Amino acid sequence: MAEYKIKFEVFEGPLDLLLHLIKKEEVDIYEVNLTKLATQFIEYIEVMRLLDLEVAGEFLVMASTLMYIKSRELLPKDLQAPPGEEDEGEDPRWELIRQLVAYKKFKDAAALLQQREVEQENIYPRLPARPDLPVPAARKQEASLFDLINAIQGVLKRIGKGEDLREIFEDKWTVSEKIEYLLKLTAEQAVVKFSELFAGAVSRAEVVCTFLALLELIRLKQLICTQPEDFGEIEITRAPAQPASA
Repeated sequence: MAEYKIKFEVFEGPLDLLLHLIKKEEVDIYEVNLTKLATQFIEYIEVMRLLDLEVAGEFLVMASTLMYIKSRELLPKDLQAPPGEEDEGEDPRWELIRQLVAYKKFKDAAALLQQREVEQENIYPRLPARPDLPVPAARKQEASLFDLINAIQGVLKRIGKGEDLREIFEDKWTVSEKIEYLLKLTAEQAVVKFSELFAGAVSRAEVVCTFLALLELIRLKQLICTQPEDFGEIEITRAPAQPASA
């Protein structure tokens, strides 16, 4: 396993992770506790690093910004604003919140345009008679990398803290073997719950090995992870077969 290094590109940036954490807390952006958010952000980065996921420099810059904000929050009120920083515009907390609000507006607009594009694809010319078609089931949303990391954090906490995550490389399990196991499991079951993958795990090393195998199969577009609702149980299925190129 030590020789098998996963190269999994993070398609989402630090602002996406912050919005993910805010959504998880179910609070308004303007009311978010940035001190608590900083701690959660660092925890996500640590898990990403320990799992050998690529952590872009922009994540580290955001982590530094959050830790600076957290350190200011912990200071007494009369020491929080250094001389010359009386203006609200220079407060890093409000600057970050403004970035989040602006980014969310663009992201929501992009999602709306994508939804309208899908709706337009389903519009057909008027036919003489309108056939009675079954109402399609609501499409499940695809789980993001942050959703997967959130889920694996819960599994690792359940296994216990007795084993150091940095010492996960054992000969007992290999990523290649776990990949074969996942392909066999998803061939036998149409839908596999995320928790089912780790129900029989006996150590954190096995959990991490299985998780890396899952990420590799997602990267190779062989498996898809979806959620029926926000932060719901992740479901794993085989990816639809790609049409053969002409």
